[in-house]
Amino acid sequence: MSTAYLCAGSNIGDRVGYLQQANNLLKDTNGITVVDSSSIYETEPIGFKDQQWFANAVLKIETALNPQELLGECMRIEQQLGRKRDPENRFGPRTLDLDILFYEDLIISEESLQIPHPRAHERAYALVPMLELNPEFVHPVIKKSVFEIHNELEEPEEVYLYGTRGNF
Repeated sequence: MSTAYLCAGSNIGDRVGYLQQANNLLKDTNGITVVDSSSIYETEPIGFKDQQWFANAVLKIETALNPQELLGECMRIEQQLGRKRDPENRFGPRTLDLDILFYEDLIISEESLQIPHPRAHERAYALVPMLELNPEFVHPVIKKSVFEIHNELEEPEEVYLYGTRGNF
C-alpha cells in the first residue's frame, strides 16, 4: 500500500456536500482506504476571481492503485459528481476538483499526470489542510517540508476554517 494526499475542492452548489460525496465515493473504491481528512476550508479562487469561493480539504489515503489508476478513479468521481471540464477556463467553477497532491515521494512528469501537483507548493488552499495532516511531509522536488513551504508563501490566497475536523 502507498500513501497519497488528495485535494478536494468545490465551488458550485452544495460545496461541502460535494466534498462529502467525494470522500464517500473514495471510501467505496476498491484499492483505496481513506485514512484521515483535514478540516474544510473556504478559499479564495485563483486565476478567475469572479466566482464563488471554494470549499477545500485534503484527504490522506492508502492505496493499492498505481498513480495512473488513482488519477483515473479521481476523474471518474469528478465526472460522477457532475464535473464539466472547460479547457479554455481551467480555473473556472466546478462541482468537484480532485487532485493528487503527493503520492509517496514519487516524481512523475507525464502529459496526463504530474506528481507532485505542479502548483501545490504555491497554493495555500492545499498547504493549509496539509499542515493538519502532515506538516513535516517533505516535498520531493523542493526538498522542504509543507510547514516550511507554507511559511515561505509570499502572497497566499485567503483561506478560512469552514468546518472542523471530523465533520468531513
